[in-house]
Amino acid sequence: MSNMATRYPDSVDPTRTDGRDINCEVAELSGEAGSQFISRSTDEHTGSIAKAWNALPEPRRDDPTYYDRPMLQEPVWEWAIPLYYYIGGLTGASLVLSAAAQLKQAAALDLLIQRGHRIGFIGSLVSGGLLIYDLGKPSRFLNMLRVFRPTSPMNMGAWILSGTGASATGALLLRQRGGLLGNAGGFLGLIAGVFGIGLSTYTGVLVANSAIPIWQESRKALPVLFGSSALASLGCTFDIFCERPEARRITNLIGNVGRAAELMAGMAMERHASAVPRVGRPFKRGISALMWRGAAFLTFASLVVSTLPNRSRKSRIAAGLLGTAGSLLLRVTVEHLGAVSARDARASFHQQRAGRGAAELKKSPQAADDGTDAARLESSLDLLGDQRRLL
Repeated sequence: MSNMATRYPDSVDPTRTDGRDINCEVAELSGEAGSQFISRSTDEHTGSIAKAWNALPEPRRDDPTYYDRPMLQEPVWEWAIPLYYYIGGLTGASLVLSAAAQLKQAAALDLLIQRGHRIGFIGSLVSGGLLIYDLGKPSRFLNMLRVFRPTSPMNMGAWILSGTGASATGALLLRQRGGLLGNAGGFLGLIAGVFGIGLSTYTGVLVANSAIPIWQESRKALPVLFGSSALASLGCTFDIFCERPEARRITNLIGNVGRAAELMAGMAMERHASAVPRVGRPFKRGISALMWRGAAFLTFASLVVSTLPNRSRKSRIAAGLLGTAGSLLLRVTVEHLGAVSARDARASFHQQRAGRGAAELKKSPQAADDGTDAARLESSLDLLGDQRRLL
């Protein structure tokens, strides 16, 4: 095609053709679709483009974004996933405690071991049900077991949950028997404890392994936060249901350590996320801030009540209920923080400009990148302004 302008009617500006906006003075169309022409009015087409374009907000040069629209999709997980975090953490911590008690080989702890295995068995079933509910159908969970990928927290989580359920079931059914079956049950109890460590912490790794700014900035604190909250959940559960003095002494100590560690890990998470002020904004304003402070208050109140001298049965139950509510609210709040951060149109941009997030993977010095990025951004804004004026 030597001269594309002759293919169009005289009334049509060759720079505004059929939507492709090809200036025939500087470019030519060739190939199978090069000679196609549509009968729709070009004025109608470009007019619809201009209407949609002009409806977009004017970009701010001091704090530019993608038209004030979020660049990330917020998590689509429902209520089942925060509950899965809590029950999975409690299940894992119970199996770890049972395995540690097995190593001590004390007859006084036999009931504690059995109760931990029972919690592990029931918790594995409930956790699997919650995960399948969120996935939609069981086959999707089974499909995750078709591969073994250590670099995928979700794939490893499916294997950890499966291993936890199998070993906890074997330990519960076989450990009380004699002979080889009893030895096998004891061995499975120890294996369940190893899987329990992973189950109580991998969800923190899973959440942190995302592009959502507030989770990404907190990636070092989230596994510790989930693990310590699992210990707190264990202590609270035994505060409510356990009566034997020896077991109560152990679980109270574990629960208090977990509560204190949960509070410190929460402060570390907030500090890490607030390294970029815009990323840490959900901790300081809105419903998310109220939920975050509420979870910390419940956990702190539980810690105070559980350390009172000469505690009664009622005070132990109160401490257990306060701590359970705090752990549950913590899981829900972490989920809500991610949704709020993903909806923030500026959080990801501020994170990248601060040299964090994906920008941390750059090998060149950040100072050198800043000048290049600033020039590229300035050029893009000028181009957008020119396009608006044309339309």
